Amino acid sequence: MYDKELVVDILKKLDIAIDVIVKRTESIHEPNDFLTSWMGTLILDGVCMKLTALGESIKNLDKITNKELLSQYPEIPWRGVMGTRDIIAHHYFDVDAFEIFSICKNDLVPLQVTIKKMISDLEQDVKGSVGTGQ
Repeated sequence: MYDKELVVDILKKLDIAIDVIVKRTESIHEPNDFLTSWMGTLILDGVCMKLTALGESIKNLDKITNKELLSQYPEIPWRGVMGTRDIIAHHYFDVDAFEIFSICKNDLVPLQVTIKKMISDLEQDVKGSVGTGQ
């Protein structure tokens, strides 16, 4: 068994990171918005850093939970999330603004919804364990 309180803490940080990415990309309406201005490039850099942190944290969650948690939420392509981290971290100069745009506009909200569900499910488990003396 794994430390559910630690996992909830990590998930809450992921939730906040997604909020930050969504807020930072409000002014980005198409992929070229990342590339055609100094501010767009700064936003792209910041988003890539947050996506790297998300992927790394999800890798750590998978390890901490002995691969038990993520498999319970198959609606998210977890390997893809972790793979995005690898691409950004190891091939930064090859990062595709169009792909980052797609992730920001299409993939983050479903990921956040699932993370919130995971938090809720785990918090219920923790409360249930405390109430039963386990």
